[in-house]
Amino acid sequence: MIVILDFGSQYTQLIARRVREANVFCEIHPFNHPLEKIKKSNPSGIILSGSPSSVTDRKAPKPDPKIFGLGIPILGVCYGLQVMVDHFGGKVEKAPRREYGPANIEVRNAEPLFSGLPKKLPVWMSHGDAAKSLPKNFSSLARTDNAPYAAIADMGRRLFAVQFHPEVHHTPLGKQIINNFLFRVCNEKADWTMASFAEEEIKRVRALVGEEKILLALSGGVDSSVAAALLHRAIGKNLICVFVNNGLLRHGEEERVRKVFGKEKGYVTYIVDARKRFLTKLKGVTEPERKRKIIGHEFIAVFDEYAKKFQGVKFLGQGTLYPDVIESVSVKGPSAVIKTHHNVGGLPAKMKMSLVEPLRFLFKDEVRALGKQLGLPEEVLLRQPFPGPGLAVRVLGDITEEKLRMVREADRIVEEEVRAGGLYHNLWQAFAVFLPVNSVGVMGDERTYENAIAVRAVNSVDAMTADWARIPYDVLGKISSRIINEVRGINRVVYDISSKPPATIEWE
Repeated sequence: MIVILDFGSQYTQLIARRVREANVFCEIHPFNHPLEKIKKSNPSGIILSGSPSSVTDRKAPKPDPKIFGLGIPILGVCYGLQVMVDHFGGKVEKAPRREYGPANIEVRNAEPLFSGLPKKLPVWMSHGDAAKSLPKNFSSLARTDNAPYAAIADMGRRLFAVQFHPEVHHTPLGKQIINNFLFRVCNEKADWTMASFAEEEIKRVRALVGEEKILLALSGGVDSSVAAALLHRAIGKNLICVFVNNGLLRHGEEERVRKVFGKEKGYVTYIVDARKRFLTKLKGVTEPERKRKIIGHEFIAVFDEYAKKFQGVKFLGQGTLYPDVIESVSVKGPSAVIKTHHNVGGLPAKMKMSLVEPLRFLFKDEVRALGKQLGLPEEVLLRQPFPGPGLAVRVLGDITEEKLRMVREADRIVEEEVRAGGLYHNLWQAFAVFLPVNSVGVMGDERTYENAIAVRAVNSVDAMTADWARIPYDVLGKISSRIINEVRGINRVVYDISSKPPATIEWE
């Protein structure tokens, strides 16, 4: 396996993706992960991520310097190169010209990092500092017009570093560079698959839980559904699924859950009607973060109450994914907090349960592959993502049952027309957002002054970045016409053409 040390780069998770795409297991840990824990993991290699920090700053994040004496191959990426140069006595300074964006490197020594690659190749740079001079025993493997040390190595100690980001899509041959490190330097084997992950995770859950019970927050979405299937495979009827209808769900959600996770499928599933309870708590709340936290706290309260109904429930299961963790809180490094996810951050001290999160470090495409391995139907696995707080973050401003009705009906129409147009499985997400905006319209020769719906559709790989989808005009036209004609209270439909970044996929 490979250990990735995170210094705060928003790209760290992409490094993990590239490693896993090569069927090699990896773990992401904070930059200051204890040396003894690294040794215990017995990794075949270590990768140092990028960072928004400068290695010349007094409080710059740095790893335990003893990692360089473990005799394990290390690859530094961008800031990781600067950490390596600084540690071994080289010099890092502000670059005379910062490099942000595409660049072309010239390879001087192909073996082993650039083996099989052309002498010149495009890469993606993102740095303000650069190596001014190299430490003893290091040599330059590649250069650019602005960076004489675009890639460096100490061959004897198997230490390598690149100033660019091989993990991003903008470095077209970056995956090959990472693979060369994995297989030519670390001598890894491509034997990590979803089948092996499922087997290991099932063993881990059985060992952790024993004969106790797990209470699982089942929403019916891809993440919690796969978590349910895996945990059910591990502990059978000792898994108690609780589906909470909080009044913030998509059309037909409760019926879908009954069909897939009912008694006839061998599951123990309870349906809880908590619509009034959640909407009362959310009454008059307009600030997005407050909505998310209220929903999160109320979910925990519901589960805590339900746990008391069953003896032996000591664990709470959740379908938390890695992108949720990255966006919510800097748990793996000094990354910027984007927004809070209701299912990230642990449990209150009064709650006498421990968390079980079998998918916590998986990406959405990996979760779908795992679900397929576990035998879940495509109607579950290929569903588009739905936010944990549900329609609460798709109703801008305060939440009422009437606004939820409008956005739920509009969302159903968006899904139906996107499916009818053959676009559903080609889009990451497509949905409706209720806007607290009234505008003048004309219906039946009469003036209207009613609400607006925004339609949002994006393409993405892992939700960390996204581009707005170029949906055909005829599909957009049908969506608009149906919403205005069928959803009472709506007289205007707009289309969101913002990408992430700078916008997020959800509006709140």
